[in-house]
Amino acid sequence: MVMKLTELETELLESNCNSEKLKRSYSELMEMGLVLHKTSTSFNSARRTADIQRRQPDLIVDAEDVNHPFLLEQVHEASINPSKQAQLGFVAGLVVNSKCHSFERILFHATRGNMYFKRSTQADFVADPASGEQVEKVVFIVFFAGERARLKITKICETFGVNRYPFPEDSARQGLMKVEVSTRLSELQATLNSGVVHRQNVFTNLGYNLDHWIGMVRREKAVYCALNMLSVDVTSKCLVAEGWCPVKTKPQIQDALQRATVDSNSQLSSIFHVVQTKESPPTFYETNKFTAPFQEIVNAYGVARYQEANPGCFTIVTFPFLFAVMFGDWGHGIALLSAALYLILKENHFESKKLGDFMTMAFGGRYIILLMSIFSIYTGFIYNEFFSVPIFIWDSAYSCRENDCSDASRIGLVKWSELPYPFGLDPAWHGSRTELPFTNSLKMKMSVLMGVSQLNLGLMLSWWNADFNHSKLDFWYQFVPQLLFLNSLFGYLSMLIVIKWCQGSKADLYHVMIYMFLSPSEPLGENQLFWGQNYFQRMLVMIALAAVPWMLFPKPFKLRKLHEQRMQGRIYGVLGGSDTESVDLEHEEEFNFNEIFVHQMIHTIEFVLGTVSNTASYLRLWALRFNFCFPLICKFYNRKASKCYKSSKGVK
Repeated sequence: MVMKLTELETELLESNCNSEKLKRSYSELMEMGLVLHKTSTSFNSARRTADIQRRQPDLIVDAEDVNHPFLLEQVHEASINPSKQAQLGFVAGLVVNSKCHSFERILFHATRGNMYFKRSTQADFVADPASGEQVEKVVFIVFFAGERARLKITKICETFGVNRYPFPEDSARQGLMKVEVSTRLSELQATLNSGVVHRQNVFTNLGYNLDHWIGMVRREKAVYCALNMLSVDVTSKCLVAEGWCPVKTKPQIQDALQRATVDSNSQLSSIFHVVQTKESPPTFYETNKFTAPFQEIVNAYGVARYQEANPGCFTIVTFPFLFAVMFGDWGHGIALLSAALYLILKENHFESKKLGDFMTMAFGGRYIILLMSIFSIYTGFIYNEFFSVPIFIWDSAYSCRENDCSDASRIGLVKWSELPYPFGLDPAWHGSRTELPFTNSLKMKMSVLMGVSQLNLGLMLSWWNADFNHSKLDFWYQFVPQLLFLNSLFGYLSMLIVIKWCQGSKADLYHVMIYMFLSPSEPLGENQLFWGQNYFQRMLVMIALAAVPWMLFPKPFKLRKLHEQRMQGRIYGVLGGSDTESVDLEHEEEFNFNEIFVHQMIHTIEFVLGTVSNTASYLRLWALRFNFCFPLICKFYNRKASKCYKSSKGVK
């Protein structure tokens, strides 16, 4: 195959090179034909003018010739002395139309006016022989006298990139040259057409075998890439490959090696041997077309260590649900669902096509879009919005004071029923005067509750990892203080939110949380939600402050103590051995206390600051219209709203 591809490449390169040469010759002949056609008239007119001038020296035939007195003197002298006629000459060619005026002026100054410049009145678009592009050019002819003028004009033409062509003085020779140029143009055109047909046939044959060749090249490239990762045995007679594989794929790998040995007719069989090592295996997650995009999202932030809990399982639910929380609208959800179903039903068609950047991203995340649309429809029913328009499915518990509800945005609504709205948010709140106070209070509190819940879920994953690895250090000196620090602050805030909803209290939770640290002993007054709250808050502050050094100091010192004990036992175990073995063991168990302590300090600071920032970041759900609430909470909140926010003008 390599020889055939080399021959085809050589053939195509040679064909392209010949085609370029033929096109250049064709363009030059086209320009030459244009020069012959347009300069014959001007040349014959100039020759007739010179003949008349020789016969009648005192007669001025053309007023334009007055501007060229030196050339006229040379013509007159040549008519008297025929031996000087050889000094007269002309140059014909084509110049770019935009450079024609500059070209003429430089010729005039270079020859000191001793020349006659004539150009065609109309420019033509011709293919430039050098670049092959269509360029607007004009035909010109320059008459001059003297060899020095010829040299100057030739250099100026080369500077301007002017194409000069031979032009015979005899009319008969001009006609013969025109016929010859026309014949050569026809022959070149036929040759070019034949070359195009030949290349088309070659490309057609290449197209038939292209997919097969691409597959062969990719397989061969994969083989060489795999061979490059192998190492040569000390005997230089075999190759050794070391790598990691899932345990359940071991029989499949052995079968593949056996089949490869049979197919290659090798006399030596491949050996598959499991190597015992202390290295930590790499993380491998078996995914499918549904779970792969969610796993890629998690891997973009970090890959868990070997045998740690995989957050991707929880991301399958939390990621699309948080999207639905921010963009809950069942009309918008139906549109997304239609697009996702179309991509899923046509996935076999799209997999075989080359898609653009945006379409590739949308097709790869089609199952993410499917779950986002389903959750968006669910939260849209809870928000009671269809393309931002509230839908009255059941009877509202509130009514307007007027029949046209024109005063709803000014003086509020009237509660006429104690029964809450059966499902989701009561549509009567939309557009009313009390919509923002009601919905903002619900949004902000629910965003905090969801954020604290998800942060606690992350801590539970760290507990599962510590329990699986039987690491008491991670449990007692990492999980426990982190859990206490988080819930002594924001877990307590979540508890206050729920208690406030249950009691229908008007307590200011901002004031409670701020003065919990600034003035722990100050009485809460009307902000008190339960008995003993002041003492309970002091205890939580002390727990939060004690959790920080609990996370920072014990674990590094415990690790150093365990390392010293381990090394002492190792040294006793090698007393009968050599000094080299003892040094090797110490090198294997190298322990840097400063590095571990700094790492633990960074981890502690990151967790303390991250607890505050991560909880605050969930308020973005509120900023992007967090109207989410569970059905039971909505029922409960609608029932308690009349007790929480009553005014003389309406219900808040």
